[in-house]
Amino acid sequence: MSLAWGQFAVDTPADGPVTLRAAAGAAAQPLVEVLTAGSGRGHVSARFSETTIGRRLRFAGSSADGAGLRIRLRDDESGLTAEVLLSGALQATTTITNDGPEPVLLLGVTTLAIGLGDPGDLDLISGDSEWLGEGRWTRRRLRDVVPDLNLRAHGQDGRGRHAVTSTGTWSTGAHQPSGVLVDRVTGHAVAWQVEHNGPWRWEVGERLDGAYLALTGPTDIDHQWRQPLAPGESFTTVPASIAAGPGLHGAVAALTAQRRTLRRPDPALPVVFNDYMNTLMGDPTTAKLLPLIDAAAAAGAEVFCVDAGWYDNDTTWWDSVGEWQPSTTRFPGGLAEVADRIRSHGMVPGLWLEPEVIGVRSPMADKLPAEAFLQRGGIRLVEHGRYHLDLRHPAATAHLDEVVDRLVEQFGAGYLKLDYNIDPGVGTDLGAAGAGAGLLDHNRAHLAWLDAVLARHPGLILENCASGGMRADYGLLSRMHLQSTSDQQDFRKYPPIAVSAPLSILPEQAASWAYPQPDMTDAEIVFTMCTGLLGRLYLSGRLDAMTDAQRELVRDGVDAYRRIRGDLAATVPVWPLGLPGWDDPWLALGLHAGDTTYLGLWRRAGAVAEVTVELDHLRGRRVDVDVLYPDRAVAWPLHWTGETGSLTVTTPPDEPYAARILRLRVTGPPTA
Repeated sequence: MSLAWGQFAVDTPADGPVTLRAAAGAAAQPLVEVLTAGSGRGHVSARFSETTIGRRLRFAGSSADGAGLRIRLRDDESGLTAEVLLSGALQATTTITNDGPEPVLLLGVTTLAIGLGDPGDLDLISGDSEWLGEGRWTRRRLRDVVPDLNLRAHGQDGRGRHAVTSTGTWSTGAHQPSGVLVDRVTGHAVAWQVEHNGPWRWEVGERLDGAYLALTGPTDIDHQWRQPLAPGESFTTVPASIAAGPGLHGAVAALTAQRRTLRRPDPALPVVFNDYMNTLMGDPTTAKLLPLIDAAAAAGAEVFCVDAGWYDNDTTWWDSVGEWQPSTTRFPGGLAEVADRIRSHGMVPGLWLEPEVIGVRSPMADKLPAEAFLQRGGIRLVEHGRYHLDLRHPAATAHLDEVVDRLVEQFGAGYLKLDYNIDPGVGTDLGAAGAGAGLLDHNRAHLAWLDAVLARHPGLILENCASGGMRADYGLLSRMHLQSTSDQQDFRKYPPIAVSAPLSILPEQAASWAYPQPDMTDAEIVFTMCTGLLGRLYLSGRLDAMTDAQRELVRDGVDAYRRIRGDLAATVPVWPLGLPGWDDPWLALGLHAGDTTYLGLWRRAGAVAEVTVELDHLRGRRVDVDVLYPDRAVAWPLHWTGETGSLTVTTPPDEPYAARILRLRVTGPPTA
C-alpha cells in the first residue's frame, strides 16, 4: 500500500520497513531509524541508516486528522512504537514510545529519513557559515563526498556517510541545517531544513539500492544526548521540513512556501533603524541619539532600535549585564526622554537585549539560584565572562519575564532585538540524563518562553540575532519576526551574505544591514542600500552627519523598499548568476511573484563592465525593465532578450562598487 503526502509517497509493505520516497526507483530507506543502547545498527557504521530497530519497525496503521497524516510503526521485539506525524504537506516529527516491559535508553532517533536515486546522478547544495561570513553555499557532485565504492560487488550497504552537524546553541554558526539534492538526469530536487535552536545532524550516504537522506536533532554520537524511556514514556524529535520541486529553484520555492506556513504573521514589515552598525557601536547617549532619531525619522524609518550599551554606566559592561536597568549616566534625563523622542516622530521604540546571559560580575549572578544556570558537574558554565541561564528553571524565566514586561510597560518598547553572543557547548547535566538531554530541554523551554512573551505582548516585534546570523533556524524563526543576517561591517563583503540569505531565510525575514556613511561616494551609498533592499531593510549609518543630497539618496532607497515590501511575502528567490561565491565580482538575486521580478545586481572590484543574467522563469516573455533604485543615478544600459530570458547590463567602468535594484514586469503573452 502507498500513501500520498504532498509530492512524496509513503510505502507500507507488509514484510519490510515503511519508506518515504520522492520519485520512482528511490532507495528503500526506512522512514524511521532508532538507536538504543541495547540495539544499535544492523550493519556496522556510524550512520543513521539500517539501524537494527529501523529494519524491524513495521507498519501498524495510519490516520489523518487536523494535524496531518500519522504513520504508526511497531517493533514487536523491543516493544517500541513510532508515530511519524507528517504535518500539512512538508513538516515531520517522530514520537517514540516504550510500549515494552523494560526500560530503554535512546541514543538517536531520526525525525525523517528518505530514499533517493542514484548517488552518481545527484548534486549536493549545502551551506557553511561563520561570524561575518554567513551563508557560503556550494554546489558539488554528491560523489565528491560519497565516493563510488562499487557496493554491489561487495553485496553490502556502505558504512560511510557525509554527515553535517551543529553542536551547542549556535545552530547556524558553522553549517546550515538545510540543503538541496538535485538529480542532474531528471532535474528533480529535494530540499530540507532541521528546525531546531540547538544541536542537529543531517547526513547523506549510499545504500546498495541508492542514496539516502536522514535528518535528526541531537544524538549521542555527536552531542552527548541520550534519553531513558521507562515503560509507557515517550520522546518526540525536533521538527524538520522537506520539499521537492524541479531543480534548485523549484525545490527552494517549495521550501520557501513551507517556511511561510511556519512563521508568525508580520504584514507591516516596517523599516527598522538600528544605531549600532558602523554608527554608535554600543555607545549610545542622549546627546548622540536625539539627532540620529530625527535623521532616521526624516529618512522614513518606522522603528528606531537603541542597540547595546543603554544599560551601561561605564565602558566595561560585557561581564556585568543581566539586570537590564537603563544607565543613569548615558541618559541624564532618563531613557524615557529618548523613547519619547522616538514616539514623537511616529516611530516605534526598540531596545537591544541579550536575555539568556548573566555577566559573572552582574548582581543577578547571586540573586538567582544556582539551579537557574547551565551547569556541568555542579559547576556553572562560564563562556566569555557570562553565565548562561537555564530556562527550564522558573526563576530564570520569571527574571526574563520581569525584564521584558518592564521594558514594554515602562518605556513603550514595541521592538526587541534579542541578541545571543555565547555558546555554552554540549549543555547541562543538571537534572538530566546527560548534557545533551539537558540542553534539548533548555532549547525547548526557550521556545516556550518566546511563545509566552508573544502571548502577553502580541504586538511586540522580535528580531532574532546571534552575533549576526549564528542562530538563524526555523525553530526560532517560526516565532521571531525578522533575522539579522550578519555582523559584517565591510559594505563590500556583505552582498554575498544578503544574496544567499533566501536559501535559508524568508526574504521578508532576512534583515541585511544598509549602513550608508557621510564619507561614502554616492555609488557606495547606493551599493550598501541595495544590500538591504531585497529583504527586510535594516538601516543604520550616521544619517545626521550627511549632506542633504546624501540623505535624499538614502530616503530614495527607503521609498523603494516601501514600494516593494507589500510583495516580499509572496516572492520566491532565484539566482540568475548561480549561487553567490564569496569573492564573485558580480552578484545577482531575483525575487519574483506573479508577473513582477525584482532583480538586485552588485558589481565589485575587478568585475567586467558588462554582465548577462539568465532569468529562466521569464524566458519567452515580453518584459519591461526599469530601475527601481536609484532612480536618479547615471543610467545603466539594459537589453532584454525574451527568447532566451536574458538581461544584459552595462555599467560605467569607473565605479568599482556599484549596484542597482531593477524591476522586470511581464507586459504580454509569450513570444512566438
